Amino acid sequence: MNVNPTIIVLFGGPSDERHVSVASAQNVVRALDRPFAWFWSPTGAVHDVALDDLLAHERPFEVDFVPARPAIFPNIEQALDTLPVDNPVFLLALHGTGGEDGPLQRMFESRGIPFTGSDSTASEIAFDKARAKERLHGKVRMAESRVAQPDELPEVFSDMFTRHARLVLKPLAGGSSRGLFFLDRGDEIPRVDIPCIVEQFITGRELSDGVVDMGDGPIALPVIEIETDPGRDFDYAGKYLGHGTREICPAQIPDALAREVQEAARIAHETLGCNGYSRSDFVGADDGVYYLETNTLPGLTRASLVPQELDAAGISFRDFLLKMVERAGSKAHRLTGSQAQRL
Repeated sequence: MNVNPTIIVLFGGPSDERHVSVASAQNVVRALDRPFAWFWSPTGAVHDVALDDLLAHERPFEVDFVPARPAIFPNIEQALDTLPVDNPVFLLALHGTGGEDGPLQRMFESRGIPFTGSDSTASEIAFDKARAKERLHGKVRMAESRVAQPDELPEVFSDMFTRHARLVLKPLAGGSSRGLFFLDRGDEIPRVDIPCIVEQFITGRELSDGVVDMGDGPIALPVIEIETDPGRDFDYAGKYLGHGTREICPAQIPDALAREVQEAARIAHETLGCNGYSRSDFVGADDGVYYLETNTLPGLTRASLVPQELDAAGISFRDFLLKMVERAGSKAHRLTGSQAQRL
């Protein structure tokens, strides 16, 4: 375990989810005692950011953060190779490709640098929705889905529409409800240029549940329900800009349904090998709970689901962050992803 660690909040990154990352970083640094804040810019350079500059940034979900100070490192690899502080622990406020999918985690592991969240193996598997579903097959209930390259979409939609009246199209890897489409029979298929997953739309209640390990093993937090206005979907604008959605925590659902969601979230967390915390999303249908996906670095913004669930569980956001930093200093993250022992 790291004694008197130097906490570095790493945020930004190369993905289109960096706006969420900036808002996560703002919420994190407010809760901690003057940590370092490093912005990993879309160009790859790393900037040491004054906390006042970070906190002064307005409308982070819509406006790009532009650091006032020049970069201190040209890329993340050099930043990790020439760390200017003692006993560093990186608190990852990153989301999406490049920050949540495994390569960055491998950089930390290969250098023996502690970091929060899951190791490279779990991050890589969970980020790929198809691989996550393969790993969880037979353990949780799932909707029918197929992976498709862009040129395969017409054939896949044609086939699946013979069995289902509504389908969901989403990136094979990614989060924050970007690139999410709901299609009925006869709708025009969106143009995409990345591998996607086409999934049976399940009618039911949109539910989500975080799992955290505060030292006594993984525990499922209170379930949250997302309600949407008629004609609206839980997309990026709904999730982060509050357009047509409401989040209810704890969810006002039957106890049996809440327990089923919590058990499924715990199974996903443990089966995928997540460490510290994760969040899994579900649909509560008439015939049971359907698993959708797992996030290994879910949003930590004021508007995000896990912080709301922590509050409902009586766990302070600061205590949660400090526990994740403590866990990061353990032996597990000093090993390579293939060797890492699950705590």
